Amino acid sequence: MMIKNTLLACLVCLPALCGTAQATPVNELTNGSFETGNLTGWSTSGTQLTYPPAVIITDGVTGSAFGEAVPSDTIVGGSPDAAGTHGVYFVDDQAHQTLSQSVFLAAGNYAIGFDAYAPLNGFNNRGDASFDGTIAGITLANFTVKGLLPSQVQTWANYSGLVNVVTPGMYNVSFNYNTNGGASADVVIDRVYIASTNQGGGTPIGNVPEPATLALLGIGFVGMGAARRRRSA
Repeated sequence: MMIKNTLLACLVCLPALCGTAQATPVNELTNGSFETGNLTGWSTSGTQLTYPPAVIITDGVTGSAFGEAVPSDTIVGGSPDAAGTHGVYFVDDQAHQTLSQSVFLAAGNYAIGFDAYAPLNGFNNRGDASFDGTIAGITLANFTVKGLLPSQVQTWANYSGLVNVVTPGMYNVSFNYNTNGGASADVVIDRVYIASTNQGGGTPIGNVPEPATLALLGIGFVGMGAARRRRSA
């Protein structure tokens, strides 16, 4: 009898436990980790002499970055996507390149981010390269490869933030890579993500009221309160 009652108690508790379980975050982007082996879901624009942004193998063995092997991106706590074996390589020596994707976001809070890696052979080149990454209007990274510390080269780094989508709509993700000729520094990116989150405090994006509008609304509310007090008197 006691065993039967215990089983019954467990069955009663089970729906409650299921109700409190957190849903696994899902990446809102198409092919955010480039595991299709190509740029499905993404658009490229700009100019390049020879090499447009391309998906390469990042398995730590294949010398796909002009002979240099790029390790798999295994950063924990960033993208909801599992670590894979592909990333996008920016390498042209006379480039003004953009890689982008637009995605519809419902109102709510989102974690955003991506990971970047600077190969050593590019870092050792004479020429520099500038790179920036913007997700949903928030610039998460803006740097020159030569400006990185030696300890930051050949190491995956996560660039991330939080946004609060006020107005549902289409939001853009873009990466810009620029060089000035000659053998230049290069960049690999992987695990780009936008994922719904329960965290608050994100940067508001969308049709956010301007400070002046908020001030006028505040004055209006104060006036309404004064009018009510006069009528009460």
